[in-house]
This record gives sequence, structure tokens and C-alpha cells, in this order.
Amino acid sequence: MAFWLLPDRLDMVDAMNFEEQLRNCRQRVDDFLRRQVDSLPEVSVPLRDAMRHGLLIGGKRIRPFLVYSVGSMLGADPGIMDAPAAAIECIHAYSLIHDDLPCMDDDDLRRGKPTVHKLYGEAQGMLAGDALQTLGFEILSGHEMPPELRDGQLAMLRELSRATGYLGMCGGQSLDLLGENARLTLEQLEQIHRHKTGALIEAAAVLGTLCVPSPDPAHTDLIRRFARVVGLAFQVHDDILDVVGDTATLGKPSGSDEDNAKSTYPALLGLDRAREYEQKLTSEALECLGQLPYDTGVLQDFARFIISRNS
Repeated sequence: MAFWLLPDRLDMVDAMNFEEQLRNCRQRVDDFLRRQVDSLPEVSVPLRDAMRHGLLIGGKRIRPFLVYSVGSMLGADPGIMDAPAAAIECIHAYSLIHDDLPCMDDDDLRRGKPTVHKLYGEAQGMLAGDALQTLGFEILSGHEMPPELRDGQLAMLRELSRATGYLGMCGGQSLDLLGENARLTLEQLEQIHRHKTGALIEAAAVLGTLCVPSPDPAHTDLIRRFARVVGLAFQVHDDILDVVGDTATLGKPSGSDEDNAKSTYPALLGLDRAREYEQKLTSEALECLGQLPYDTGVLQDFARFIISRNS
């Protein structure tokens, strides 16, 4: 079940299917993000437009969905969850803008639309990514929290900072670049993606736990382990889609991993074994959820969705 509908309806809803929950989450966080960007003063209109394009170009919003799903499972107020959900999407959007730059993956399309640097130029694209990164931390640090969550707010900032920087996404991106044109082992490939992709997914789940006062450390550990495994499954499935998907469905050029000489799970394991591996990871994620004393139905659906999506 879900605990959010639209921005002004916070009642619990029964029998809502997963896709509808995902859509409602996307609408809620997009509305919040749009208000944040539209309220920025006119220091540089082209930069603000580039930020808006990169942030609101579309997407499933799975990281905000994890924040809302975990927090709701623990009984958190949706108004508390809005800030961490929006903050982590700002960080994700910044990473995609920079990934698309000519010095990185040099992509022209993102979600079926021109990438930020194709519309606004490489320099404005770089600045838009930088500005969205800092906007994420501004949203999270400036959101009014009740006194019992002040320590949790600081912990959120620490978790998001760690997942974004050297020990998380940026470190993983560096390893990914260094691994191009190389034959990596499964262990090396997983090291890359636990940082590059998995760190933000893991952080999203942990941010959800921090939306309630004094979360149980043992439960937080299980939720973290769940998200860590789901993050790997997400990347395995992305690699599979890059092989079997098409540009129209993916919203970006298919086959780009091979074109960029990247090591991927299908290249390392073969397509059939990569599919078996994502199933194994999903089973491990569901085992973690089975040890939690909550209604984990939404998170179970989320884990299955990760390896069944077509984009």
C-alpha cells in the first residue's frame, strides 16, 4: 500500500497498484522540484533553464520512490520525506548531466530528448550539473524539521554527501572510466557499480529511515543491505537493456556501452547468465525484506520492478 497520493492528500490508500504508486511519487516530487527551481532568482536565466531541463526532463524517480516507500513503511510524514526525496533527485540529475558531457559518455539523447549540453552548450551543462548538486544539499539542509529529527537531518546530509562523492558515485564513475577497454572481473565490475550506481540507491533507502526519530539500527542495516543488492540488480538490468533494448524505448542510444568499450555484465557473463544473476540478486533483496517486522509489500514490488522494466 502507499502513503502518498498528490501533494495535498496524505491519506493511506489501499489496493493501489505499483505503477500508479510510482506515477504518484513522480508527480509529487516533480511538483516539489519545479517549485524549487521556479523560485530561484534571475541570476542567470540560461543556467536556470538548463537546470530545469536536466532536472525535469522525465524519468522514473526511483530514488525518491525509495525514500517515500521506506519512510512510509516506518510511519514517516510525507512532508518530512519531500526534502530528502527532492535532494537525492537533484544529485541524480546532476550526475546524468555530467555523464552526458563530451568529456564523459558524450551522449546526445537523455530520456528521448536532447541532453543539456546539446541545448545549452557544454559550459552551461557543466554549470547546471554543479548547481543542481548544491541545490540538493540546500533543499535538504534548509527544510524545516521537527526538533526530534534535527539529528536525523544532519545524518541525512552525511549519508547523501558520502554517497555522492569520492566514497560513492564520483569514485565509482572514476573507476568506470579507468575500466574502459579493459577486461574486468566480476568483483571489479561490482566494485564500480556499488559506488557509481548503487551508492545513491542505498542512500535513498537510508534517507527514508532517517525520516523517523531513532530508527532501529538493526532494521536500518537490513534496509541498507536490501538497497545495496537492489542497486546491483538495477545496474545488471541496465546493462541487459543496453543490449536488447532500442533507442526509442530507452530514451537514449542503445549499444552505447559497447561503443564506449565499457565492461558490462552481459559482456562478462553472457546474456543468459546476466539474467540469472539479476534474479539471484532480487531473491537476496527479498530475503532481507523478509526479516523486517513491517509491511514490505511495496518494497517487494519495487525489487521485482527493477528487473522487469523496459527502460
